[in-house]
Amino acid sequence: MAEKRLTSLARNLRNNATEAEQRLWLHLRASRFEGAKFTRQFPIGNFIADFACRSLRLAIELDGGQHSESSTDANRTRIIEAHGYRVIRFWNNEVLGNIDGVLTVIAQEIAIARNERT
Repeated sequence: MAEKRLTSLARNLRNNATEAEQRLWLHLRASRFEGAKFTRQFPIGNFIADFACRSLRLAIELDGGQHSESSTDANRTRIIEAHGYRVIRFWNNEVLGNIDGVLTVIAQEIAIARNERT
């Protein structure tokens, strides 16, 4: 039952993406970026990661201002990591103002994840 609820919530989040999520998705979708296949709003444990590359076990979280004083983000990261994912976090304003820098960091993390798999 919880899985169905998470899937429904993920679908809703995909349909109501933030501007930062939309901007990053333009680069990540359709295996365009470094040949890595990302999905949006992917359930991992009891949480939904903004983006995930399942094959490389990489999760990307975008944080808005509501996260600036959030004590739950560290716990969320620990739980996602406990499911075998490496978590990368960016502020929404980083995506909106420095997409090239964000993509550089993601490319580096993809390279690290691929090296760990070999």
